[in-house]
Amino acid sequence: MSDAGDLDPEELEALLQEEIDQYDRHNRESAAALTYAGVINWRELPDEDARAAWVELRSWVEWFTARYQISGTIVPNCWWKHGILVEELSALHTAHRALFADTDSGLGPIGWHERLPAAKQRLKDASAPLGCTTGSHQDKKPRDWSTVTDESDWTAWSTQAHGQ
Repeated sequence: MSDAGDLDPEELEALLQEEIDQYDRHNRESAAALTYAGVINWRELPDEDARAAWVELRSWVEWFTARYQISGTIVPNCWWKHGILVEELSALHTAHRALFADTDSGLGPIGWHERLPAAKQRLKDASAPLGCTTGSHQDKKPRDWSTVTDESDWTAWSTQAHGQ
């Protein structure tokens, strides 16, 4: 994949379209691969793919928040600095692409709109404790596990399944 940091949005869109065009939309297996191709696992995303993923997600989030009139209290301007919002918005982006795909049976858009209220509530619940407002960002320290686990206790525990 080329370095998306050097591409303008039109070039990036052309590259994405080129990749999409490699799939036969009328072939069930190929269509499934196309839909799956949009899933981003942020935890395992290689740095060389990060720029393109972030640019695409940002573009979609800006469209989504404008189209559906999502307020800054639900998706603050600094959404990209909060992992919980990135994960939720990324999942919504993936679902939106899949449910509005050419290969969808026609029920995708209604499924999207049926799920949207629950997604908006999850976004609202995730944003509320962050303390960010339209003009300011609050850094929250992530939970730190480096000093809380007794390693000998963990080692003893983790050698058995404990499935009973």
